[in-house]
Amino acid sequence: MGTRRKKYDTENPRKFLVVIDDTPECERAVLYAAKRAKSTRGRVVMLFVLVPGEFQHWLGVEDIMRAEAYEEAEKILSDYVAKIRDWCNESADYIILEGQRADQIVQAIEDDPSIAILVLAAGTESEGPGPLVSTLAGRMSGTFPIPITVVPGNITDEDMDAVT
Repeated sequence: MGTRRKKYDTENPRKFLVVIDDTPECERAVLYAAKRAKSTRGRVVMLFVLVPGEFQHWLGVEDIMRAEAYEEAEKILSDYVAKIRDWCNESADYIILEGQRADQIVQAIEDDPSIAILVLAAGTESEGPGPLVSTLAGRMSGTFPIPITVVPGNITDEDMDAVT
């Protein structure tokens, strides 16, 4: 993790990386990142990670399932791009990678030195904040290359406005 972070300015805006998944709290993280990016003249980058074990079936079926998963990921990401435009009148970028989530998050950060902050949403269930938050903000936090912002999954719009 030796990638040097860039200095942020108008030509090289600070990027907020948000991991997109199917959890209900994901939208809270996207909204937070969008509002922070707007208030700091930054940019949102959304990352959707396709986990390879989901495709390992019979030969030939795997390729079809992977293509369908990419198509679904693009639809979800496009929907979030539209929401960000509605919420903040801002645009956003996205990346689709395949592999283990934590590994691909680190890879995306290493690939783009403009990514300055990782934004995750904590789950609201009694089991805890969720596996990604537990791994990245817990076990890996001391070695992580950038700050991690964990957004409460049940944060209200009013409370979010107060902190962004």
